[in-house]
Amino acid sequence: MNRLAAFALGVLASCAPVPDAPPSRAVTLMNTLPPMKAFTSEAVTPATRPNAEMAQDFLDLSFRMESGRTIPAMSRFEGPITVRMAGPAPDSMARDLEQLLTRMRREAGIDITSTDSAQASITVEAVPQAALQRAVPRAACFVVPRITSWEEFLLTRHSSQVDWTTLKTRERAVIFVPADAAPQEIRDCLHEELAQALGPLNDLYRLPDSVFNDDNIHTVLTGFDMLVLRAFYAPELSSGMTRTDVAQKIPAILARLNPGGERAGRPAQADTSRDWITAMETALTAGSTPNRRRQAAARAIQLGEAFGWRDTRAGFALYANGRLQVGHDSAAALASFNAAEAVYRASPVTSVHTAHIAVQKAAFALAAGDAQTTIRLADDAIPVAKRHQNAALLATLMMFKAEALSMTGNTVEADALRLDSLGWARYGFGTDLNVQARLAEIAALRPF
Repeated sequence: MNRLAAFALGVLASCAPVPDAPPSRAVTLMNTLPPMKAFTSEAVTPATRPNAEMAQDFLDLSFRMESGRTIPAMSRFEGPITVRMAGPAPDSMARDLEQLLTRMRREAGIDITSTDSAQASITVEAVPQAALQRAVPRAACFVVPRITSWEEFLLTRHSSQVDWTTLKTRERAVIFVPADAAPQEIRDCLHEELAQALGPLNDLYRLPDSVFNDDNIHTVLTGFDMLVLRAFYAPELSSGMTRTDVAQKIPAILARLNPGGERAGRPAQADTSRDWITAMETALTAGSTPNRRRQAAARAIQLGEAFGWRDTRAGFALYANGRLQVGHDSAAALASFNAAEAVYRASPVTSVHTAHIAVQKAAFALAAGDAQTTIRLADDAIPVAKRHQNAALLATLMMFKAEALSMTGNTVEADALRLDSLGWARYGFGTDLNVQARLAEIAALRPF
């Protein structure tokens, strides 16, 4: 997966101009940032959708590339898998990687361990962001087969050696992550890229409960993702099997691994049209003018309506449109956020999507001086952000609630909550400067 570097969904859009100097209360707290907080590894909610529906997802994830190219045969690592780190990795990366490997052993049943050996199956190399962006401008991180280093990648990146569709069996792969990004961004890359180094290579916008989705809403591997990986490494499957081969076996595999999913469900969702994907890519990336991006988001909404979609794709197009309307047409932005929220609230699987909407609506409420609505939005979304281990989202919601509490005169609770948010913000946003900027941005929304 190539995480889109230009559209950070876990953080606040530019909701209002930031003044030259932040409020004095923010300056005081920003000069005494507490230690960084981090999540402990916990099992997530198991996959909840019917197996018949997820079987189709498994096939589409496993036998197509993101570009739409067909993968002729399944490939995976056969035997024990080892993972090593290379490059100037921050301390948080080793901890997050070990937690991830523990989850993969426990939840996906994969025989995977860390090693210092140069002969590791998978190398995770930390590379300066500037170098990553020069090489692959639209990717925040990515995974490449058959090679083990950045130097090898620069020599082979235009050759068939790094073409996933030519693999018979996976033996070596390298993941490149940004060495100087926020700890959460590095962790998110570890989850997404290691999952794809091991398993499916595609992303599907229709998935509401997976990191295998370019909407980047989910930041850590979900119960669905772990089920997919467990099935990918089921003894009934092996490298070299065709889609037809796997299609015959995957229903029984899912029935064995997920007996609770053996129930009736809705028909398989329609595939996502290339026109919709192109429109969303234009809307999400910074290479186009603001007006063209807004037009592209509107086009995606129109296409989704024509297809009759009321799933996560419809919500995501509305969400993207709302973000692009902020600062241009506030009424249109709020209307889009409300429409996206209505889509997301229709399913319990998209609760974290609703939490992202809460951030945007909290910005409007705070700017309007509506402290109680801001507090309510934050209170509803904070447990969801914590459960989904999104520190950037969690810290932002806590900052909003702190500002709203200050507006009500509850300064003691506000200051305590604001200070508590900063530990999460250091994990979610990285540098002290980034933390300070987020705090100042939210404080600037409050009417004085």
